[in-house]
Amino acid sequence: GMGGAMDLVSADSKVLVVMEHVAKGNKHKLKPSCSLPLTGKRVVNRCITDMAVFDFVTEGPEAPPTLIEIAPDTTVDAVREATGFEFKVAEPLKTMLAD
Repeated sequence: GMGGAMDLVSADSKVLVVMEHVAKGNKHKLKPSCSLPLTGKRVVNRCITDMAVFDFVTEGPEAPPTLIEIAPDTTVDAVREATGFEFKVAEPLKTMLAD
């Protein structure tokens, strides 16, 4: 079944995705669109990866995601190369906290 996905995307709350930034072989996991069946469109508010944090616009006109934080050991260029879509860079760009 849906496993609660419908409840998550239809609730009045923020949807946060936490994942690795790239797949095996350095293939893009973050893509400009999804070719699989979706439970909901434009429902993810924020995506946190091992390289970066992106905010997504879920209402109003479509806009590219915004890179809001970056891992301390990477660069914006490295994030661009590892990401399968165009994005804006927040000013100021924060550094993710490291453990």
